[in-house]
Amino acid sequence: MGTPAAGKRIVISGYYGFDNSGDEAVLLSILLALEEQGRMNGVRLEPVVLSVDPDKTKRTYGVEAVHRMKLGRVISAIRGADGLISGGGSLLQDATSAKTIPYYLAILKIAQWFGKPTFIYSQGIGPVQRRLFFGWIRSVFNRSRFISVRDQESKQLLQRMNVSKEVTVVPDPVMGLPLGSSLEQQASAKLNDKPVIGVSVRYWNPDHSELQAIAEALTLVLNQTEAVVRFLPFHLPSDHQASEEVRSMMGAAYRDRITIADNVAHPQHMLGEVGRCDLLIGMRLHSLIYAASQEVPMLGISYDPKIDQFLNRLQMAAAASTQSIQAATVASEAIRLLHGREAWLAEKASIIKKLKSEAQKPAESIALFFAKGRDPQ
Repeated sequence: MGTPAAGKRIVISGYYGFDNSGDEAVLLSILLALEEQGRMNGVRLEPVVLSVDPDKTKRTYGVEAVHRMKLGRVISAIRGADGLISGGGSLLQDATSAKTIPYYLAILKIAQWFGKPTFIYSQGIGPVQRRLFFGWIRSVFNRSRFISVRDQESKQLLQRMNVSKEVTVVPDPVMGLPLGSSLEQQASAKLNDKPVIGVSVRYWNPDHSELQAIAEALTLVLNQTEAVVRFLPFHLPSDHQASEEVRSMMGAAYRDRITIADNVAHPQHMLGEVGRCDLLIGMRLHSLIYAASQEVPMLGISYDPKIDQFLNRLQMAAAASTQSIQAATVASEAIRLLHGREAWLAEKASIIKKLKSEAQKPAESIALFFAKGRDPQ
């Protein structure tokens, strides 16, 4: 199919430009999926990303970008576009701030005021503690052309809000993120002849008790195995500081068996780092998603329902929560997974394959909409 003469400009709204590897991976996954599905369906989709650092977004991904907080530029971009994508990630939740939901709904509402088709792309919905937002979400979502969420729990929450539009459950976009040929070679090259445990931590409890428990668990694992630890900071610079804190808590005895991946900003580079691990212990959602996509056994530490919801899709449960971490239990499960990688993969391979194959479904629906001029099915 030949290259179309005219492209369709699509504004993409999300949590982009904040040096969060998981959200940047979401953006890159969406961009690559739109490019592939557009090509397959004979339509050129031209992204315009709303970012807090538009210059960096342009440099990193080679796409047009405008500042997400400069209203005039946002309105101009939406007015000149053919449609708007909101997603993915946990955009519609009020656990971190009461301002988050109004912002992302306002962006969608502006597009709808201009008569632009809007698409909800693999979002994780909730928690939504303020019932005032239920009606706002319902109103905006019911005017969207296509709604996809990344887990069954998000769909159920939208149903409780009385969203009448059909809601499709799809995987997180990052399940479909490719490594790229050069990084595939790097990922296949071992960092060490010893087992590598990738660790993704973040600050959560005010007293940092979760980090202390993880430090104790890792110390137990290193006592009983020849493994090495590779900290993988997903949100810079805070996750790097949290990683340094855990390393310090573990003391000097294991310092030569602990490294931290420094300044890994590009999502595919972090994906490559995860791919070289034998086990991933993760607090960050996308550290677990990276591990699944690279077929690396994982152990989740839950601080938010989205962790449990993703693990549910893999028919797994979190090993601990930030409210209750037993170091001995975490260490025991880590050692079991280190020794049982093949058994874990045999059990999870078909689920992972299915999630990967479904990850581009929203992009396919959007490409079909613009290629055929009809609502996606």
